[in-house]
Formats: sequence, structure tokens, C-alpha cells
Amino acid sequence: MSRLKLFIPLMVFVVLAIFLLNGLSRDPNEMPSALIDRPVPAFSLPVLGDQQQMMDEKIFQGKPALFNVWGTWCIACRVEHPYLNKLAQQGVRIVGLNYKDDLAEAEKWLAEKGDPYELSVIDATGRLGLDLGVFGAPETYVVDANGTIRYKHVGVIDESVWQKKILPVWQQIQ
Repeated sequence: MSRLKLFIPLMVFVVLAIFLLNGLSRDPNEMPSALIDRPVPAFSLPVLGDQQQMMDEKIFQGKPALFNVWGTWCIACRVEHPYLNKLAQQGVRIVGLNYKDDLAEAEKWLAEKGDPYELSVIDATGRLGLDLGVFGAPETYVVDANGTIRYKHVGVIDESVWQKKILPVWQQIQ
């Protein structure tokens, strides 16, 4: 029995090593969402640049869109922004969710760096972000013409991500 106790640390190590190796084979940006194939959560939020105007989830009815969570405080959003401008110039409809941001900074940023968004709603408290299951920014949801979320991408959208992950979903919902 005392010899068997000598092998317990080895067995624990082997089990832990198998668990960790399994984790290495997974994509860290692949974050499943409980909202896939469900409607965008109900909301009523002011529009950046015109806070008297309120917008709700009906913005997603009739035409597919990317729903992009962004903020000026987000370094990765700065990296992603030029590519979003390019997508918008190619006719991709993008709705922004300005997440827990300074509104003056957000308006200044869009004026200086270009505005790829049809409009951006202001989520100052993070309530819609919470309903969406946002972990941070940037995050992008592909929403079909019925307002149903079809895909969620966590992280920067660049040419590679667009071509390999988002474009196939985008083409399906067109």
C-alpha cells in the first residue's frame, strides 16, 4: 500500500497534463454564445451623436448587419477600426454598440478615424452588453434580416477572420 502512494502524484500529473493539452488545441477566440439562433435582446438606447433619438432591436429587421461592440478605451478596437471602415465601404451594414465609453471621446474618434456604423447605440451602463454576454470589446455578432443572431466573434476582425469565419455566415444570410 505504501508503494502505491508513491504513484499518486504521478497519476495526478498525468491527468492534469491531459487536461492542459486538450486546452491547447482549442481556439481562445472561440467563445460559444447562448444567443446563437436567438433574437437580439430587447433594448431601447440613445444613438451616439443624437442622444434624443432612441433605437431598439427593430433596427435589425429587414436587412442583415454586423453588430459590433466597441469603445475608445479598447486598444484592440483601434486595430480593428480601419478594417470595419473597409467593410462599410464595400456595403456591409454595421451597427455599433458603444460600450461603457466617454461619449465625447467616442464622437471625436469616429469624426477623426471614420465612421463605419450605420449608427451606434450607447450602452453607458453595460446592460445590453450583459444581456448579450459581452466579455469585452471588440465583439461582433452577425445578425440576420429577422434580427436573429447567427454568429459571435470575440476579438479583432481583420481580413483573415472576415474571409475564414464571418464571410461564410454572412453569405448564408444574404
